[in-house]
Amino acid sequence: MTVLMTLRVAANAQKLTAYAKANQDELLAILEKAKGHGIISHKFYGSAEEVLVVDEWPDEASFQAFFGESPEIQNMLAASEARSEPVVTFWTKLDTGDEV
Repeated sequence: MTVLMTLRVAANAQKLTAYAKANQDELLAILEKAKGHGIISHKFYGSAEEVLVVDEWPDEASFQAFFGESPEIQNMLAASEARSEPVVTFWTKLDTGDEV
């Protein structure tokens, strides 16, 4: 069963967006590395105070291997003026019978 991974960090979402636009080659290289570890989906979200990453992975170990081999993610965090350490949480889908 796949897992949903959320990564939350207090950061400036607008600065992250600007960094992503200015460094597309770096982001695409990170994405290719993630694909090599089996990523299924990936999205960034932002609020006034936080950046949220929502990924789907085959399992926790696949994400942990990718994240451990990706020090360039620290560049993105620095560029987004991260004010906290990222908080990573893994979620498993519940079968409640009311999915839309």
